[in-house]
Amino acid sequence: MISLKAAATGLVMLGVSLQTGDHAVQAGKTLAPPGVAAPVVAAPVPFSVGERFDYEVRFGPVKVGDGHMEVTAREVIRGRDTWHTAFWVHGGTFFYKVNDVLESWIDVQTFSSLRFMQQLEEGSQDRERHFEIYPDRGYFVESKTVAGKLKTGNQEKTVENPLDDGSFLFFIRTIPLKVGETYSFNRYFRPDRNPVRVRVLRKERITVPAGTFEAIVLQPVIKTKGIFSEDGRAEIWLSDDERRIMLQLKSKLSFGSLNLYLRSFYIPPQTTK
Repeated sequence: MISLKAAATGLVMLGVSLQTGDHAVQAGKTLAPPGVAAPVVAAPVPFSVGERFDYEVRFGPVKVGDGHMEVTAREVIRGRDTWHTAFWVHGGTFFYKVNDVLESWIDVQTFSSLRFMQQLEEGSQDRERHFEIYPDRGYFVESKTVAGKLKTGNQEKTVENPLDDGSFLFFIRTIPLKVGETYSFNRYFRPDRNPVRVRVLRKERITVPAGTFEAIVLQPVIKTKGIFSEDGRAEIWLSDDERRIMLQLKSKLSFGSLNLYLRSFYIPPQTTK
């Protein structure tokens, strides 16, 4: 589900899509336009603006790059207060390069995706996609970069409280996790790719560059391409505490085994109890 390039193109698309109508929330203040309500109190989540996780990326045993996951801001999208999150992976070998970015804008009250940007650059493939998602209207609109130009498609049906590839990484940190259970959600924004399943496999202690942690091991499965595809057999290690830090991720892709190991992290003081 997560492809390695969504990062770079997402930035290009970000510059285009946020020119009008969207306003960042900084230092507790909303730069909202006249007539637009200020952000509401967010539903409880184990993260906040400023959180950042940095990863060492390996293809098999070889270190080939870096990745990071962060909550960059709270921004107002179409009058709704959202979390703006990003997941980037950069790296590769002399014969295979990866540069992926996933950016999501998630409604802080309903935890629904309102916007999703994806840039995937893997090997010879290079794709940019931008999704505007309208949960209240039941549809989304996809824009693609074709021959250097952004082309917008037709309205397509979506689900209630939709999630995209990037927001899913943050969503799994908010749900109860019991070993042996399988959680099923009909929330992926493309209805034909539901359900999304999360199997809780086990608990174990692991050591990554950032230290030694007690962890919960999950196996997410989505009917999509990339890290969380059904063929990828991805596993995610989350810290077994209230923070739910992503400590490690392993997945098998077409070009080999992709592994992320937490190297360092920063959690703003307000999220620490």
